[in-house]
Order: sequence, then C-alpha cells, then structure tokens
Amino acid sequence: MLSVHTSPLDQPGSGDAGGMNVYIVELARRLAALGIEVEVFTRATSSDLPPVVEAAPGVRVRHVVAGPFEGLSKDELPAQLCAFARGVLRAEAGHDVGWYDLIHSHYWLSGQVGALAKERWGVPLVHSMHTMAKVKNALLAKGDLPEPRARVIGEEQVVEAADWLVANTDEEARQLVDLYAAEPDDVVTVNPGVDLDVFRPGDPRAARRRLGLADDAIVLAFVGRIQPLKAPDVLVRAAAHLVAARPELRDRLVVAIVGGPSGSGTTAPDALAGLGGLARRLGIAEVVRFVPPVPQDELARWYHAATLVAVPSYNESFGLVALEAQACGTPVVAAATGGLLTAVRDGESGVLVDGHDPRDWAFVLGDLVGDPDRLARLGKGGIAHAQGFGWPVTAARTLDVYAAALAPPEQSVSLVGR
Repeated sequence: MLSVHTSPLDQPGSGDAGGMNVYIVELARRLAALGIEVEVFTRATSSDLPPVVEAAPGVRVRHVVAGPFEGLSKDELPAQLCAFARGVLRAEAGHDVGWYDLIHSHYWLSGQVGALAKERWGVPLVHSMHTMAKVKNALLAKGDLPEPRARVIGEEQVVEAADWLVANTDEEARQLVDLYAAEPDDVVTVNPGVDLDVFRPGDPRAARRRLGLADDAIVLAFVGRIQPLKAPDVLVRAAAHLVAARPELRDRLVVAIVGGPSGSGTTAPDALAGLGGLARRLGIAEVVRFVPPVPQDELARWYHAATLVAVPSYNESFGLVALEAQACGTPVVAAATGGLLTAVRDGESGVLVDGHDPRDWAFVLGDLVGDPDRLARLGKGGIAHAQGFGWPVTAARTLDVYAAALAPPEQSVSLVGR
C-alpha cells in the first residue's frame, strides 16, 4: 500500500490525518488476518521515526525519506514524489524479483508513485481516490481554496494508469466515470467499514460523567478536522439560532468540537481561535467546548455522551464519523451530499439536511432534541444500519478486487454489480 502524504500511524482528527488513515490501517489489519502480508509506504515526517514499524501482525509501515521531515504542506509534496518513488523502488530492490504481488495506492499522490512502481515491477495497480479535486471544487465551502489544476491532471493520469479503481460509494463510482472518464468495468464499489468492537452501544450517563458533562445536557457533537470543507461553523451558527429561538436550552446545551485544524484551516493564524471567536460573536461561547483529537476508545465515549452528532460537511467521500456514531447508537444529522447519502439512512438512522443554511440545521436539531422517542428510534436504527459495514466485509470485498486484478488476461473478471 502507498500512502504518501499521511501515515496510518498518525492520530486522526488534525493535520492531514482523517478517515483515510483509519481506512488504511483497518483494511491492512483485516487483510493481514486473512493471510495477506501488507507493507504500507508513507513519507517520514521526523528523523526519530524508525525505517520500519510493525503496526500489527502482518502489517509493516515503511517510512520513506523524501524531502524535509517537517514544514511541507500537502500542496508541496508533488515535488517530492520522485524522491519518494526512489525510496519505494529501493525497498523492493532488496528482495527477490516478484516480492510484491500488487500495489494499492491511496489518494492521487500515492497513485502517481503507484503508476511508476506498477511499470517497474510488472504488477497490477489498484487505486482508491478517497477524495477528488473535481468533486471538491464543485462543492467548495465559502472561504475555502480550490484544488489546483496540477491535482486535477494528476488524478486524471492515475485513473488512466490504474487497473482497478475502488470507490467508497456508488456515487463516487459514477463520478469517476462521469468526471474522469474511467472505464465503468474498471470501477468497483467497496464501502469502508467501522470497527464494531470499538464503536458499539454504551452507557451515556457513564460517558458523561467521565467527560464532565451533566446528565441532562443536550450535547451536539462535531467530530473531525477543523477546516471549511467539514463546516464546523455551520453547527456553531445553528446552535446560536437554536438558543435564540429557545432560550431555555442555553443552560443545558453543549456544542462539542472534537478535532484539530487541517487543510486550509491551518492557513489561518489559529483556526480554533477563529471558531471560538465566531462563538463569542454569536453570544454562545460558554456552550462551545473544544476537544483535541482523541484515541478511538475515548472517541467512542464522546459518541456515547452525545445527544446527536452533526456532520455538516460540504462533501464527504464516505463519512466515517457518521457511521462510527451510529454504531454507538447515537443519531446523526448530516448534510445530504456525497458518501453521507450512503453512510446515513435518512429517517431511520439519522436525518439528512439539504444545504448548509444554519437556520435549517437549527430547525432539524431543535426538532430532534425535543423528541426523545424519535431520538431513541433513530439510535436503534443507527445500530442496525452500522452492522452492515464491518471491516471484515470491506476486507473480503477488497480481496475480490485484488483477485480480479491478479487474474490472467484471458480470464476476464467483472466485479460490477457484485
């Protein structure tokens, strides 16, 4: 596996670490459990990192030195792809010919390296986009920066080079065909999973006591990186509208922002301060609580403690946060866009909201917090919905893709519709 710009060992929730990190490490672990040896190549971001880390039985993470360890933004990484590719090829050269059977690259930067290694090693290239520039630019958040033309061209090249393209959802599969001219027979949908051992129903009262929250608090949680694309400001603005319409909720309301700055959110002097300043200007600073990124077990505790989890993103390739929350039995209110249309079953496990008008979000949130019975039904529906997205299912489906990629040319294999 190739993951140039972010390591599966990084803590998700800030910087460039997010759902893709979780995806790679969880998929690698499940593949290893099925007898597949997995090596993940990622760029070294510290001189203290060992060259190789055993992340799990059968899963090795290789740190490739490519450019300065610190201070490089994701937009500056294309200039380091040659150095990264050289490190990948050097690692393979230390083994017998045919050491690697297949390459699975993640994100377009990795796909560029994967295309080179594919030709050098004579093995198939499977690629997962995770996000796409053309989609992001079409759904750009206010104040966000468009993805550069170089990325668009790079993605087009990766689509052309890959033997198989793995899409998170059917919607993403359609976008690959419609926007990037991918061959339909080369695109297959494999939904990401959720760790159902970690994210499972729990005791809300116990979770609230551990987190210092009142038993009767109304907890609206946002989990993710602080950047315009994820739109945490929509939740803060919606909370202000909710308090204005229902002042009696002020003493019980907690808006928990769990995550750190990322992407264009890091270009501001202090993205968290900016969000805090917005809360002060709106007169609700006392109800907004900022929580740095936390490990998965503590994240599950926040889901248990939350009344609702809000996912107001302008676009998500899937929306893993929504699935994690539902697996914990917490209803989700999410934007009706991208992968969230798959991750949330509208009216059964949560509510999908058209657009990002904070007043619309305030109306939906207020309606739900005032209806405990409906919240309970959605919570049960979320648990049932999440059960269909375990990582073992994702790993088995991905293995089908690998088998198809490795099949001899005369054995044409189609996974479309399977």
